[in-house]
Amino acid sequence: MAMAGRLRSGLPFLRQVLTFDTPSAVVAQRSAASKSLLCPLTNTELSRDFATASASTEQKIKVPVTMFGVSGNYASALYIAAVKANVLDKVESELIDLIEASKKSPSFCQFMKDTSVTADTRVKAVNEISTQAKFSDITKNFLAVVAQYGRLAQLERVVQRFAELTMAHKGEVKVIVTSVIPLPQEEEKELKETLQDMIGQGKKVKVEQKIDPSILGGLVVEFGQKVFDMSIKTRARQMERFLREPVNLE
Repeated sequence: MAMAGRLRSGLPFLRQVLTFDTPSAVVAQRSAASKSLLCPLTNTELSRDFATASASTEQKIKVPVTMFGVSGNYASALYIAAVKANVLDKVESELIDLIEASKKSPSFCQFMKDTSVTADTRVKAVNEISTQAKFSDITKNFLAVVAQYGRLAQLERVVQRFAELTMAHKGEVKVIVTSVIPLPQEEEKELKETLQDMIGQGKKVKVEQKIDPSILGGLVVEFGQKVFDMSIKTRARQMERFLREPVNLE
């Protein structure tokens, strides 16, 4: 209860700093950017069925967050394909399950990072996994393209960025809350209500808790590109800097 109260006391400041308004210039450029960000890979890596879409389809399916780089291009193309096939949640679930399973298999992790493995071997391996796991065609084709072009080492990052797109699609906002110990259920509920007030209606808060004893106490709240650090560690550092400043007694 006290923790949520401390967070609420900083609500006016947070409302000023933590904004979700998109600059008009970005809005004006988003349509062109969502189309152009796929161009570097269109003719080669993203030519498989999982990502192919006509110009008219691309105009109808907008990527909710403009992403760049290899992982962003793959995630965006997969998003378009999954939305088009109406299997967005299924693809996300399948890929997250695959990543979690890979973390428990050192041999598979090594296989994903080994660039000496031939493309045919990589594709055959992921196709077998997809078949055994009964993955959807979109997921299966996506993994085949990733394997064929030697991007398996970047798969986890691609999936992370794809998850960002699916959250944006659903109107969800991911909030990472770091504390020394897990928050009690009641305090987590109050925190979510406070964050929901700040974010406003139309978006849904999705809290992810992280445990980090090094912050000593308090909370660190992160969402969007903003960080609200209320940890004892940071306050102690601020106090230390203050105490080291020269004192003018005149």
